[in-house]
Amino acid sequence: MPIRVGVHTGEVELVGGDARGVAVHTAARVMSLAGADEVLVSSTTHDLVEGSGLSLEEAGTHVLKGLSGPRLLFRLSVAH
Repeated sequence: MPIRVGVHTGEVELVGGDARGVAVHTAARVMSLAGADEVLVSSTTHDLVEGSGLSLEEAGTHVLKGLSGPRLLFRLSVAH
């Protein structure tokens, strides 16, 4: 079963058992742009994982619904 993943790093508010806030919204919007078996990450996350050994390539600049301004996204490259 193909999956798609969107990753963003930010503060969340826990309400009951739910995570809420702009970071959750951003991660959902990033995920919505990912294709089947693709992992997209925000530029915030990209900056935070620098030096980790993960291979990330630019995936273009996108406007994320409900958020201001265009955002640069990155695709996780997986060597097969």
